[in-house]
Amino acid sequence: MGRRLAVRARGVAIACAVSLLTVVGAGDTNAQSLRGSPGTVERQNEAARRNDYTFLTDGKQVQKYVEEGYLVRVASNDDFQVKRMSYPYARPEVVLFLSRLGRQYRDACGEELVATSLTRPWSRQPRNASPRSVHPTGMAVDIRRSTNRYCREWLEDLLVHLEGQGVLEAVRERRPPHYHVAVFPKKYTTYVASLPADAGQLASRSGDDRYRVRNGDSLWTIARNHGLTVQQIRRANDLRGNRIHPGQLLQLGVGDSQQLGR
Repeated sequence: MGRRLAVRARGVAIACAVSLLTVVGAGDTNAQSLRGSPGTVERQNEAARRNDYTFLTDGKQVQKYVEEGYLVRVASNDDFQVKRMSYPYARPEVVLFLSRLGRQYRDACGEELVATSLTRPWSRQPRNASPRSVHPTGMAVDIRRSTNRYCREWLEDLLVHLEGQGVLEAVRERRPPHYHVAVFPKKYTTYVASLPADAGQLASRSGDDRYRVRNGDSLWTIARNHGLTVQQIRRANDLRGNRIHPGQLLQLGVGDSQQLGR
């Protein structure tokens, strides 16, 4: 992580997902956002107020909201694991977020995403929790920080990108190591609905299957627009890392494509 932070300090920004480091020369404003701030907490609470979410007080109230359909159960699948927890429930938009993220994370890293906390009523908040935490509303999820550096960078890159889209707020926490993510329901569902259903067809695969990197490109955006994975592009171009630069010519003829979406 020290080397990565040093790169950021030199003005290299991280832009999208699947280890999508942005083209050298971009700013590093978003790259700092995972540190959190008073503004981060305020934006999360503002989103809760806009959606008229209740801050649940105890287990009985959680169960009531589950029965009324405001919270839904989150179950482990092949892509993500819900760690043993007292209240494995969340707002439907959080479930959508986890299902999409888990699939992409598994494709990119080859390991399961692990959710360590979802809805947490006031009565079950840890001592070090912020008094303004939105976990009691069901709109937040804590995600375990992987010991794999590549997976950590992949996830951080994606969270920074989604923060830039204004659909969530994420904070990198240290004790225990995890990412706190608050999903902004209306904005996130609108964002997902705006994504092309056939992103893999957005760019033509005809011709010599090469692509000239443009300013603002990242491996993620290039992969997504051509129906590929970042790993496929890296292998085809013998790239060890994720840094690319304007004018660079990438080979995209890497066999069968794999459609991706955020």
